[in-house]
Amino acid sequence: MLIKPLHQDESLANEIRLAKQKGSKDSMDIWWLGQSGFLIQWNKKCLLFDPYLSDSLSKKYANTNKPHERISELVINPELLDCIDIVTSSHNHTDHLDAETLIPLFQKNKNIQFVIPEANRSFVVDRLKCKFDFPIGLRDGEEKTVAGFTFHGVPAAHNEIERDEQGRCKFMGYVVRFGKFSIYHSGDTLWYDDIVDILNPFKVDVAFLPINGNDPARGVAGNLNCEEAARLGKEIQAKLVIPHHYDLFKFNTADPKEFEREARKVTQSYKIMQLGERIVIE
Repeated sequence: MLIKPLHQDESLANEIRLAKQKGSKDSMDIWWLGQSGFLIQWNKKCLLFDPYLSDSLSKKYANTNKPHERISELVINPELLDCIDIVTSSHNHTDHLDAETLIPLFQKNKNIQFVIPEANRSFVVDRLKCKFDFPIGLRDGEEKTVAGFTFHGVPAAHNEIERDEQGRCKFMGYVVRFGKFSIYHSGDTLWYDDIVDILNPFKVDVAFLPINGNDPARGVAGNLNCEEAARLGKEIQAKLVIPHHYDLFKFNTADPKEFEREARKVTQSYKIMQLGERIVIE
């Protein structure tokens, strides 16, 4: 039986719209939309990280040796997300750059802005059939302010820190600062030598970190495991870690209870979110 989201489709869409109408500078709302997709509402603006809201991968890999069998229901139809100001893609893998999610989002949100790694521009434009200059490209170490949110590009190792011929990272995470808040969305990444030194200066309030680990038998690039995610949160002194990249595909998931045990070992504050759940940070 598939995992059912706490809130879903129209009820979730209505909750997001209402929160945006009431939004202030003193708090932010966070929803988990599955896999690495998180929606942030702050000051009447909505920022959506790396949404995957379709069954495109399950259809693509059906009847192959790598079936992407769902273990949770779809949280929300992307056509219902009609109040999004910014959306991101951290890299070109389909669960972070899904045409069946992003094209409907672009159609429903005429003024939406789209943040990507600059190295991926040509690939992104080809997949999404958008104008070449539509995405806002970032390099690692570079900052750009979009709709009141300041994005800082952070390298991601998936499985390695991969750069194009101009030295630009193809896999990235984002530190985003807005008002009094600082959040880090890792994208997909393993631990690498400089990650703590890069993140420490930002005094991260909330870190969204993957926990599904790196098992070569799966045949896909890996991520932090539960122990590493808890330890990274502790070493960057994150006030809160929210795990992601689990409970979507049967072959590539993790047990959040294991992450909970590891976080408690190192006394790292955490929140394990349910699909479609909202939390408020003040």
